[in-house]
Amino acid sequence: MNISNKDLNLLHLFQVLYEERNASHAAQRLALSQPALSHKLNKLRQQFGDPLFVRAPRGLTPTPRAHELAPRIQQLVAQLQDFYRDCDGDDFFSRPAQVHLYSTDYLEQTLLPRLLPILRTQAPNLTLITHNTQGNLPREALEKGTCDLAIAGFYNGLPDTFHQQRLLSEDFVVLAAADNPHLTEGMSLEAFLACEHLLTTLTGDLDGRVDHALRAVGRQRRVVAGLSSFIAPTRLVRGTDLLLTCLRSLAIEAVERDPGLRLHPLPLALPRVEVMQIWHARTHADPLRRWFRQQVWEVAQLVTAPAG
Repeated sequence: MNISNKDLNLLHLFQVLYEERNASHAAQRLALSQPALSHKLNKLRQQFGDPLFVRAPRGLTPTPRAHELAPRIQQLVAQLQDFYRDCDGDDFFSRPAQVHLYSTDYLEQTLLPRLLPILRTQAPNLTLITHNTQGNLPREALEKGTCDLAIAGFYNGLPDTFHQQRLLSEDFVVLAAADNPHLTEGMSLEAFLACEHLLTTLTGDLDGRVDHALRAVGRQRRVVAGLSSFIAPTRLVRGTDLLLTCLRSLAIEAVERDPGLRLHPLPLALPRVEVMQIWHARTHADPLRRWFRQQVWEVAQLVTAPAG
């Protein structure tokens, strides 16, 4: 028997007839006319090669074959009903689920303090698992479904099967120690180059956006360390003449945390970073993941750093 030429709706008909044992009652329950019910019953009989339900003084009586099939069909219909109930999205908050987010520690610090309370309140059975995006679009993980959402400001060249939405737009500033001796007269390009620098590198490459901009004007800076974190370098600047060029929100948080730090304008023209959330077409219509992306977007609008 090949499922491709079977009408699975007939299993529901079987279940209703088996429970009602009356054609009129079954037709009413299924919202069918008596001729339509008879037509479907004939198809059901042909499918199983047995009368299944025969007339009796008080309605219909199941055949031995019908009694044999009944437990399995009832189980199958119940499973199908559960399956479609789960698919309709109405109760996705009640089902245990995991969402895998690929991002950076900068975005975890920026988004999660506001996002997690929403998840705990509205989707208490949802578990959020974050992964480091490691400087590259996790294309294979998105395609396989092991990544539900990727968020960063450095993804490009997306395939047509991916969707994207802008979350944040931030400019670069310079974080320095308040007592940095090279900055007594403010942040000029010469003062910027007189200092040594930290940078964040998720791939090990020390040639970043700042270095590209400097090279365009025939200048170069001295980078003494490249770190795999956006947050850790902000904690290494205090009490040194090191500079960290970073996103404004990171610098603001660092200055609020440590009065020994200062925020300065960057003496170079760099384009703003556009932070995007990326997802695959396979999860585009999923109600839980669609809801999760909306929460991420709403939280991002609350924490966008001011321009300037």
